[in-house]
This record gives sequence, structure tokens and C-alpha cells, in this order.
Amino acid sequence: MIKTLSAIGYGIVGFAIVVVIGIVVIGELGESVANCATGFELNGTTGNCQNATNFSDTATPTGTGYTTSTGIITYLGTSGLAGWIPAVIAVAIGGLFMVYFGSRKKGY
Repeated sequence: MIKTLSAIGYGIVGFAIVVVIGIVVIGELGESVANCATGFELNGTTGNCQNATNFSDTATPTGTGYTTSTGIITYLGTSGLAGWIPAVIAVAIGGLFMVYFGSRKKGY
């Protein structure tokens, strides 16, 4: 049973790593195609368009690619796919315990 729990743990860690790498790559691709208004340029740190002369003036980037990438990041994050990880852990461990205790031979 410990081997199975270890395999599930490795799978969950691998899944989390893939989700994080996906979020970073999709975010970078989205920022590379973001459109800013005239006189604004994209600030890579904040992800907002920033006025080239007045740095306190910001705007939200536009463009289909940028909007789609932020939507995908939202669905991959805690409100989406990655939010299911705790439920998967609970169901997997519960199933293992049910199989373990259900398959024990009766001593009578």
C-alpha cells in the first residue's frame, strides 16, 4: 500500500510541476502578443501596459492572444484544473483504504 501511495504522490507532484510550467509558458506567450495603446509599453514585471513618460499611468493589455492566455491561466490555476488536486488526493487515499480493508480475509 505504501508503494501505491508513493506512486500517487509522485504523480501528483509531476502533475503540479506540469501545471506550473504550463502557466509560466502560457503567460510569457500571452505577454509577447499583448497589445498596448499608443504611448504605452508592456511592463513584464506587472503584466500591465505602462505609460512611457508617466510611470504611474497604467492600462490593461488587449488582444485576442493575451486575453485567451489569461483565461487559460485562470482555468489552470486554483479556480480550475489545479484546484482538483486535493479532491484527487482524498479520493485516491480513500479508495486505497477501502480496497485494503475490503480485501482482508475473514478469520472465521
